[in-house]
Amino acid sequence: MGEKIFIIAGEASGDLHASNLVKALNKQSEKLQFRGLGGELMEQQGVEILKHYKTMAFMGFAEVIANIRTIAKNFKLVKGWISDFNPDLIILVDYPGFNMRIASWAKERGIKVVYYISPQVWAWKEGRVKKLKTTVDKMLCILPFEVDFYAKHNMEATFVGHPLLDAIASRNPGVEAEFRAKWNLDSDKKIIAVLPGSRKQEIERMLPEFLTLQKKYPEYLFVLAKAPSQEDEFYAQYTQNSPIEAVRDTYGLLEHSYAAIVTSGTATLETALFKVPQVVCYKGGNISYQIAKRLVKIPYISLVNLVLNREVVKELIQNDFTPYQLEQYFSNLLKEDYRQSLLNNYEELREKLGGEGASANAANEILHLLN
Repeated sequence: MGEKIFIIAGEASGDLHASNLVKALNKQSEKLQFRGLGGELMEQQGVEILKHYKTMAFMGFAEVIANIRTIAKNFKLVKGWISDFNPDLIILVDYPGFNMRIASWAKERGIKVVYYISPQVWAWKEGRVKKLKTTVDKMLCILPFEVDFYAKHNMEATFVGHPLLDAIASRNPGVEAEFRAKWNLDSDKKIIAVLPGSRKQEIERMLPEFLTLQKKYPEYLFVLAKAPSQEDEFYAQYTQNSPIEAVRDTYGLLEHSYAAIVTSGTATLETALFKVPQVVCYKGGNISYQIAKRLVKIPYISLVNLVLNREVVKELIQNDFTPYQLEQYFSNLLKEDYRQSLLNNYEELREKLGGEGASANAANEILHLLN
């Protein structure tokens, strides 16, 4: 019947990257069987999805503690499913709080473990590297500086390139007029993309602040990117008294946007790769933020700045994220010299991320481990 692979992605970005990885694996081998946790994109590539990531995404220290019973129940369920499937290999995609525990459990049972998209151990809890060294057979990194970080800890890791380059390259370029017509958008005003994140807790904190900007710039069309994991009703409580438009096509929106306001996360990188000038914002729960501030050891929160190792995009974090500050730095995105400087830096970013082919490179490494 061929080799069996169990794959776990715990959020929307993981579903996207895991689906492209499975697609690349299926291209190189016709005899693989997949089961796991994820979403519709993985399912479309032939993965039997046992639990949807929507029921698994919790963020922040306080939020995780509040949902500890649900997380424990999920962990027990997944262990049972893995035991029943008896896979030759487990692929863990990001989602470290859950996946690192699965790695330990799987290693004890002699199951090979590949970690695709490294946990951000370089940002905080550096001691977790010791655990990864003993539980992961192959670490596949998507950020170039991660390989050096692991080498410092005498752990081998492989940089395969960033899968977002593949995801974006595989799109057929859209026609702006068609995109606007599909979503009933004004055909004259330049579009400002509003990306408040994908998790409920993020959106609740970020979107109301983002909406304050719209009143100050009526000459632009502000368009909200709705996350696939959230219902229209959830957004309505914030947008019902606002003229903001909305789409369920983040990449289509970025492709035709003039500027963007973005919640820190994968979206900052996506926005840069679509060559859209942006301001990056983040506000967490106060308890979670105070804990994180003491633990996190990185100088930036956006992936754009981390990869380039300097502040290229402006970051407004926690108490700095106010309507006044947002307006101040958003106004820069409309100035031609500032925009051009950002776009030049984005080109350097693309080069550092290694070009296209991440999914195929990762698939090669995985199949080599299987054989």
